[in-house]
Amino acid sequence: QVQLVESGGGLVQPGGSLNLSCAVSGIIFSYYAMDWYRQAPGNQRELVARIPAGGVTTYADSVKGRFTISRDNAKSTVYLRLNSLKPQDTAVYYCHVRPSSRDYWGQGTEVTVSS
Repeated sequence: QVQLVESGGGLVQPGGSLNLSCAVSGIIFSYYAMDWYRQAPGNQRELVARIPAGGVTTYADSVKGRFTISRDNAKSTVYLRLNSLKPQDTAVYYCHVRPSSRDYWGQGTEVTVSS
């Protein structure tokens, strides 16, 4: 079955950086776009970044220039580099894939930005 496992979250001070990873199994990883979403307490889940199977990456306006999404097809892993973190980036971060019109999510990794 399809599995997504995120890692790399934690507590970081404002202005700091983190690297998130999402290891994917059960699909031909290189075929599909991969997404990172986040959900802060009391808020809806929002799309942060998308990397297609081939083509241009896209970002939410709130993270452009600070976050970078990348993928390693040989490792079936998608990454999210978070730089210049702000308290408003505090959220649970989820990776997502949608093969065959069905949504799959990881369990999430928590990012807390606080001094």
